[in-house]
Amino acid sequence: MADSKYVYGLGRRKSATATARLYKGSGTLTINDKPALEYLSGNKTMLAEITDPLAIAEKQKSYDITIVVKGGGLAGQVDAIKLAISKALVLEAPDLRPMLKKAGMMKRDPREKERKKYGLRSARKKEQFSKR
Repeated sequence: MADSKYVYGLGRRKSATATARLYKGSGTLTINDKPALEYLSGNKTMLAEITDPLAIAEKQKSYDITIVVKGGGLAGQVDAIKLAISKALVLEAPDLRPMLKKAGMMKRDPREKERKKYGLRSARKKEQFSKR
């Protein structure tokens, strides 16, 4: 599989970064060299969320997908993977872009954790104010 032609997509969410490679195939999904369901600890809702772009494009059984994901937690990784697959699908078939965009699959969620500031307990929490 490493020598065959593939389409590449990159997705990010919070501190997670995912790269997806779409190969012509039968529909297998591997994340960090593990089957997707095993990587997601058997969480079928997260697996369904990852395959949403494929379901919208009606191409679940058209591609073998290998994903390398780093950083963040599982929820951030799932969103990064979803964006990476969507971008790769659009590179493969540009006519899918309006359909995926309407479904909200082509948006990168920019929200990240705010850093802690000095003199405060957390990013915005202050010490309790005392009049006396």
